[in-house]
Amino acid sequence: MLTLRNIKVWDTGEVIDLVVPDTDAGRFFHEDGAVSDGEFDATGLTLAPGFEDPHVHFRDPGQTYKESMVSGCRASASGGYTNVLVMPNTVPAMDGEPIVDGEPGADEVRAAGYDDVIDYLQHYEAAHDVQLPVRYDLCVCASKGRAGGEATDLDRWRRHLPTAPADGKDEYQLAHPVTAISDDGSAVTEPILDKVLENTRESGLYLIEHCEHHDVGAVNDGPVSRKLGVPGIPEDTELRIVARDIAKARETGTRVHFQHVSTAISFDAIRKAKAEGLPVTCETAPHYLALCDEALLEYGTLAKMNPPLRSEADRRATIAAIADGTVDLLATDHAPHTLDEKDLGFLEAPNGIIGLECAYGVCHKVLVDGGHISDRRLIELMSTAPSRLMGHTPTDVAALLNTSSKCAVKRTLDLSAVEHPENVDLVVLDTDAAWTVDPEAFHSKARNTPFGGWQVTGRPLATIIGSKLVFSRIK
Repeated sequence: MLTLRNIKVWDTGEVIDLVVPDTDAGRFFHEDGAVSDGEFDATGLTLAPGFEDPHVHFRDPGQTYKESMVSGCRASASGGYTNVLVMPNTVPAMDGEPIVDGEPGADEVRAAGYDDVIDYLQHYEAAHDVQLPVRYDLCVCASKGRAGGEATDLDRWRRHLPTAPADGKDEYQLAHPVTAISDDGSAVTEPILDKVLENTRESGLYLIEHCEHHDVGAVNDGPVSRKLGVPGIPEDTELRIVARDIAKARETGTRVHFQHVSTAISFDAIRKAKAEGLPVTCETAPHYLALCDEALLEYGTLAKMNPPLRSEADRRATIAAIADGTVDLLATDHAPHTLDEKDLGFLEAPNGIIGLECAYGVCHKVLVDGGHISDRRLIELMSTAPSRLMGHTPTDVAALLNTSSKCAVKRTLDLSAVEHPENVDLVVLDTDAAWTVDPEAFHSKARNTPFGGWQVTGRPLATIIGSKLVFSRIK
């Protein structure tokens, strides 16, 4: 049993005692010297709903040398995340179609006894005899093979929807439903856009749009690209997709969520669409608020991503859009690659960086320490807002106290005494902790981040899922 005395509730400021009765024996892991039981003075620590991330890539199946479900989920729990949405650019793609023997990644799926990637990932724990320390949902491809040529067949994946009858579903299918549609890594192509939007409306899900398209270029178009001698990507490659999809949302009423928005002109368009009352939301990622394209000169391809890091003016516009509420949530776009792949140069190196294990620290350093938003608002952006986007109900700490704790000068939240303890997901935060990002200490398989060596503040100390401790760095 772990007891934390004098911990502060994130949104009310009430100081309470927290009792976590159990560790989740099959899922629990910890860092060297950390503990899972005992009584500790938690003065200065904060209790909040677990972080959620609607934008992660775990490379399983097909590229498990970069990341697996096991390492990705451990990285998530280490970063304070209790639920993530797995993107569909697996190999084979997560499109609901039967796998084709001989294609990359097919042997992994077939060897586990499944015929398509959705079933395989839903049953990953059973297939591999593991217990993963984080909850996860799945995102289906917008197009077959994520190739952009033909919209996926809704009848192939309808049974995986949360609204599909529970009869006939096992516990794994119920726990890991398909909750979104995306061709992440690529924007939905024009020829199939109407059909994808039709699938989105009929399924009751939402479209997560990679709002950027370019055929040439590797980094942001501007002085840095010219200095590097690398073809540039103009900022309007993002705006064109944003404007196109806003028009479709206006025309059809379809709910669209824009991923990793990075430019001032796109934020302006989204701001106006929201003012019009259109069903659009957006996210940005820690790297777009912490870095601009000048970082390419220091970090090289470790700072290469898609959309690319933009100008310093765009970085400042990103922070302004967070501060004024245009940005609905923060997502990591956790994208693992090997360092050998990242060493291929700007034209050949893959896009993306990992982010789950330092996202809170980086965002806290830039946004909260920078005076742009409060601690409470950062938690909303990383916890309650993404939770609601994904159709989840974030844990309400104050409500739990009101229904399970007796009146006292200082109340105790004993997780063994709450109603429906299986639904309680929490993170313990040290909002003032100063620490150095060390990629070598990450639980992810990957090390591709420009944030190595950064001095940041704010760190998750414990992750609780279903009222049980699954990760600790409490010492």
